[in-house]
Amino acid sequence: MAVAHIFASRGAILALTLISAALACGVGAQESVHESPIALLPHRAIYDLSLGETRGNAQIAGVRGRILYDFDGSACQGYSLQFRQVSELDTGEGKRSTSDLRSTTWEGGDAKSYKFTSENFVDENLVDAVDGHAEHGPRATAVDLVKPEHKVVNIDGGVVFPTEHMVRVIAAARAGKTILDFPVYDGSETGEKVYNTLTVIGRKLGPGDNKHADVTADEPKLAAVPRWPVTISYFDKTKTAKTGEQAPDYTIGFELYENGISRNLSLDYNDFVAVGKLTTLEIKDVKPCP
Repeated sequence: MAVAHIFASRGAILALTLISAALACGVGAQESVHESPIALLPHRAIYDLSLGETRGNAQIAGVRGRILYDFDGSACQGYSLQFRQVSELDTGEGKRSTSDLRSTTWEGGDAKSYKFTSENFVDENLVDAVDGHAEHGPRATAVDLVKPEHKVVNIDGGVVFPTEHMVRVIAAARAGKTILDFPVYDGSETGEKVYNTLTVIGRKLGPGDNKHADVTADEPKLAAVPRWPVTISYFDKTKTAKTGEQAPDYTIGFELYENGISRNLSLDYNDFVAVGKLTTLEIKDVKPCP
């Protein structure tokens, strides 16, 4: 797969949904009766991308780009996401490639339904488009695809959709758990891909820990909010099942606030790492359920 295709994979949407998902009424979380419901803030965030490091013989001289992430909704209405990632990769000697990934998703508040549509452009040429709807059933999850071709497929009934994954990460962090391991579905690539995921949650950070210079530093609404370092690795379930391969397709790291906002983004594609700095943050009004 070309570097530009890797960097603009819809798997990045899944990763950022986990980072920045907004939940108004806390669904699916398995919480103690002594804890308040998980209530994350709807928000619009912009991350500026740059090259963090390269490994081995990676032919990457530079990365620049921007991620726009706009999440809204509630447990009553479901959760809508408008996402766009524009990335320019410099492979040296004046060679550059630009990818433009645009996506819209919706997930039901009961975590049973998931709708997705996306278009991926490389150097202004449309290279792939996906449009579909997934629904959890009693034994399997049915995926009804319109694009890239009309077909209905059944995938693992135990898959988790992106917002529900986010809820589970927050609930686990609250409970002091350090490891989560389950399959996740986000409509990646042709709409049939399932990822096995491994989530590692670090020690809760205090207000004065790991001070930073992004927009969260001066945001009073975040000053007293707990946060955790989180690393999520994504494994192609098909490859793992056939070969036992354990190397992840990619890994994402970030600091996750208890209200769902994140900072210090790191996208690790094995041969290079892109970092994302949160440069703009608009916290929206929470719309409570009736």
